[in-house]
Amino acid sequence: MTGSQPSRRTLLAGGAAALAATVAGGLVVDAAAAAPAAAAGPAGLLPADPVAHLVRRATFGPTPASLAEAAKLGVSGWLDRQLNPATITDATCDALLTRLPLAGADVAAVRAALPKHSYEAFNQLGRATVARAVWSNRQLFEMTVHVWNNHLHVAAPSNGVWDSRADYDRQVIRKHAFGRYADMLKAAARHPAMLTYLDNRSSTRSHPNENYARELMELHTVGMIYSEADVQAAARLLTGLTVNATGTYAYQSTRHATGPVAVLGFSHANATAEGGEAAALAFLDHLARHRATAERIATRLCVRFVADEAPATLVATLADVYQQHDTAITPVLRALFTSAEFAASAGRKVRTPFEDLTATVRALGLAPETSGVKGLDALYHMLVNAGNAPLRWAPPNGYPDVAAAWASPSAFLMRCNNHLNLATGWYPRQLVRPANMLTALVPVRPATYGGLVDALSRRLLGVTMRPEHVAAVLTVAGKRPGSALTSTDTSVTGSLPYLVALVLDSPYFQLR
Repeated sequence: MTGSQPSRRTLLAGGAAALAATVAGGLVVDAAAAAPAAAAGPAGLLPADPVAHLVRRATFGPTPASLAEAAKLGVSGWLDRQLNPATITDATCDALLTRLPLAGADVAAVRAALPKHSYEAFNQLGRATVARAVWSNRQLFEMTVHVWNNHLHVAAPSNGVWDSRADYDRQVIRKHAFGRYADMLKAAARHPAMLTYLDNRSSTRSHPNENYARELMELHTVGMIYSEADVQAAARLLTGLTVNATGTYAYQSTRHATGPVAVLGFSHANATAEGGEAAALAFLDHLARHRATAERIATRLCVRFVADEAPATLVATLADVYQQHDTAITPVLRALFTSAEFAASAGRKVRTPFEDLTATVRALGLAPETSGVKGLDALYHMLVNAGNAPLRWAPPNGYPDVAAAWASPSAFLMRCNNHLNLATGWYPRQLVRPANMLTALVPVRPATYGGLVDALSRRLLGVTMRPEHVAAVLTVAGKRPGSALTSTDTSVTGSLPYLVALVLDSPYFQLR
């Protein structure tokens, strides 16, 4: 290619670089080829349209329907609707989830259906998580569930929670996702999945296990402001919160260590074993309302929805809202999405592999298979290969949510391959595609190939690509922007999936 017509290498370099949030500092296929994009930086690729920005951040990928709805309702109206998910019909997703009956089953149901230590409930929960992200109309709710599953993380699969992890998702995370954090924290502390994953079920008054106590403070609440004495005291206070023979939560007073405790401004006489559960719950309430917890929750939400470096001013504001509303989550979300810092953050987040895949399926308008779950299996395993399958992060700190964690040449190549597989229909074949992908994506045929890429970019990205990037995309079809696209041009059918895939490979799509 000559210097007057950028190659698609330029565009791919920008897409790879977007994974590290800046073209100049990110991963580029060729530094010289990346120069045109480097001048502006990736954030400048997305216009500051408040409606489109909100939908990009608060969903797993914009669709024409979600953008149209948000434009009609406005930012406030769309937030009102999404923050009240019970009012949103979700027939397609609900029907799909009936094929995964163990994804929300309680311990008794899983034990009745499966042999001990089976992975099947994990499998169904993982696939249900993908299905909800792609096809649920309750997108902000599912996004927020994603946040809390990462924050109060219990890995799936992991040892000992084969029968309880699905119930944890339903009774702890999904039940309280838009409720009060104090309630969700206490529900997690009394759930067999958390008690097993972080070893509190084995904690006794003679041998307190410090694992849950430490992670409760370090990861779930106040952060690294505790002392070793605090961990030891908290571990004693949490003894007795355990799991019984039926696999469900139980408080066993005979396992509880009595005696006064003082932890991070909390003090309790803890005088009787019978009162040990109440003392532990009072401690959890104290942690949930602690200013350091308020700031930690605010930071977590800012990193998810605003920028990899949480704006200090917004963290302070959201922490105030959290405390003023007694740990209620929805007022914090509303304050976040209506803040000046959020409005100024267009293009400052990069999609994780999970978000890239779900956004691709949504952008292409692919529907779930008419029966079975083989297509969902395939999507799930694509995410396993990418290292970002839902709930599979082994350590208790949850998946990283910053661009640098997912930036590598191999990771970007995998995204490109996924885009092409989905655009062509090669894999997974089971998903239902529009009868005519060209007319589904571009209902009115433009007069030129440049017009075609413009139309594809508006449909798939919600923006118009820069002229030099349009030209770069067209190199895959051997065309120029001014090349005529007539009604009798049959070559466009063969070129279309490659044009679509390259548009999705671009930094425009990688940015949220």
